[in-house]
Amino acid sequence: MRIGILGGTFNPIHMGHLILANEAFFKLNLDKLIFVPTYLPPHKTIEVNVNPEDRLRMVKSAIEDNPAFEASSFEIDSKKRSYSIETLKNFRRIYGEEAQLFFITGSDSLKDLFSWKDINEIFKVSKFIVANRPGYPFTERLPKEVETVVITPIEISSEDIRRRIKELKPIIYLVPDKVRRYIEERGLYK
Repeated sequence: MRIGILGGTFNPIHMGHLILANEAFFKLNLDKLIFVPTYLPPHKTIEVNVNPEDRLRMVKSAIEDNPAFEASSFEIDSKKRSYSIETLKNFRRIYGEEAQLFFITGSDSLKDLFSWKDINEIFKVSKFIVANRPGYPFTERLPKEVETVVITPIEISSEDIRRRIKELKPIIYLVPDKVRRYIEERGLYK
């Protein structure tokens, strides 16, 4: 079985995340792709009025119509800072040694790559896949363990969506309708 793992804050999940997931799913010939919202990310802070369970619910609502996608609450359930190696070891336990794990991240992560906890172990537990992101071109000196996947570049960011909400600007077409309604009904990001 070929399983993609896509982690992130998803604060909120947006169309760029979904396009990345969908293209990676097909280009890597995956059987399943699992979204893993983080509880507390090691490399950034979450400073808004959205709890981890809200972010998980938004992910679930965004992907509920795609049977190849699922959401994992593993990192949120841990209630602690999330490290990719722990998440990957969890999925290794669940799916066994015969499963191929594909850890998918954006090219913006490359700048901090060697500050990640147990990065060499991550390379052993999974195939490390980096997808292009606007403004973060692949460097010529990628580590040999890193594979790339080129996707349609979509310049949408969660930070921009949060700013737009604060400024009372529309976010239609930037996030799935179910996510937009969830944000509006709960007054998130204001």
